[in-house]
Amino acid sequence: MSSTDFFYALNDLFQKLFLFYDVVGNYFNNIVIVFGFLGFGYWMNLQRKFNAASNVPVEIKDNKGWYKENADKKQLK
Repeated sequence: MSSTDFFYALNDLFQKLFLFYDVVGNYFNNIVIVFGFLGFGYWMNLQRKFNAASNVPVEIKDNKGWYKENADKKQLK
């Protein structure tokens, strides 16, 4: 077996392996994008719930000593 035969066999193997992408097309990319947006929406919904449940002040002027004054309240970790 010469090197030319090896490279032609390798070429045939890659052509058969990459036929998968012709069948799948752009559907896989669309599915990944949709799942990404759904996951981002789910994550933002959880963040909204965590922010509503926290007792950390939002205003900068209110930040002085909040961690000491509210030590009896349960913090989210």
